[in-house]
Amino acid sequence: MTRHATAIWSNGKEELYRLHCFADPASAEAFRDHFNGIMFDPRKDRADGKARGAWHRSEPWQKVSDVGPLSIPVSLRD
Repeated sequence: MTRHATAIWSNGKEELYRLHCFADPASAEAFRDHFNGIMFDPRKDRADGKARGAWHRSEPWQKVSDVGPLSIPVSLRD
């Protein structure tokens, strides 16, 4: 299953993220390893489910140009 959530950092930066949900941890781990993904924990990242549609990120924001085998073309980067 795929869902969307707005990632929100403490500095006010927001980005739309696509969340891929898996029934078993092994499949999630394989997907995460292939695409250099980030683990999403609904209890921790959505304030115990109170912040629906939002993903509160605790680490500092940084621009993502490469995601596993995918990358943004150099001509489109800032």
